[in-house]
Amino acid sequence: MLNDVRRSKNAVLGWGVVASALLTGLVWLLGQRLDVTLLPDQGASWYYWKLPDPTFWTRASAWVGYAAHQLVSWGLIYYAQRHVRRYTTGLHRLNVVALAANAAFIGLHALQTQVFYDGLAQDVSIFSSQGSVVLLLVVVLLMENRRRGLVLTWSAPISAQVVAFARRYHGYLFSWAAIYTFWYHPMESTSGHLIGFFYMFLLLVQSSLMFTTAHTNRWWTLTLELLVAVHGTLVAVMNSGPGGAWPMFFFGFVAIFVLTQMHGVGLSTAARWWIGGAFVVAALGVYSWRGFGRIDEVVRIPLIEYLLVAVLALLVWAGVRITNAVRS
Repeated sequence: MLNDVRRSKNAVLGWGVVASALLTGLVWLLGQRLDVTLLPDQGASWYYWKLPDPTFWTRASAWVGYAAHQLVSWGLIYYAQRHVRRYTTGLHRLNVVALAANAAFIGLHALQTQVFYDGLAQDVSIFSSQGSVVLLLVVVLLMENRRRGLVLTWSAPISAQVVAFARRYHGYLFSWAAIYTFWYHPMESTSGHLIGFFYMFLLLVQSSLMFTTAHTNRWWTLTLELLVAVHGTLVAVMNSGPGGAWPMFFFGFVAIFVLTQMHGVGLSTAARWWIGGAFVVAALGVYSWRGFGRIDEVVRIPLIEYLLVAVLALLVWAGVRITNAVRS
């Protein structure tokens, strides 16, 4: 029976990964048809892939598509919390509906890119897209604080009410982070876009698997957390070459894995020591070439994320206390 349960979970996740890879291939294929003249790059805060002369319709096509996708996703989450509420090894009918809805909106965005090109990037900052994914990762750290700790199995003193609030409503936030980022970009076929869309497709699969045991598979959720290191590193290398900022992204996100994430999947103490040691050796090796004066790059991302966990916990705690006070 236990083997059947594991096979069921693995099959669902396996098909999700295969479907995400095929959809990424479709993005590449359709991207070959795009022929858009773009403005010169204007720096780190400039998003390159947007029309020089947007119109009402190019803007509306992206925003209406995003809004419809977002509202449908939130509606399905609300329905699941009200009417499903039971975890199963297979798929609920609602999961099938969610997968089909996400597939339909992926198709809609592909069509919208071919006809109108622009995503949400025309009207909002590039940092909003990056920040949405960072916020998702921070909320995961907060939710998992009691189970795996925040730093080397040490659990931060975060209120149980705060964690309960995050667990109850995280689906809405995660859905927004994935869908907003998905519609932010046109379906371009550059390497950076393809890696990013593959990651977004996996997050949409995860969102669709609510109230299934696959949704809470620890190795699966750890993989989703770690993929940001792969994506950030590869995009940094593509944009600025081997001498660019890629070590900050690679070692920064892997440092969070070593300090926090690897302690929640049942690895032995010896395995964790080996992983931690390999991380230190790799970092020393890279910065002996890069210059030890820049080794502070390793701690920038962890410090930012752990600080954001504290800020978010305080904000949620204050919100919960105020709400309880008003109700009473």
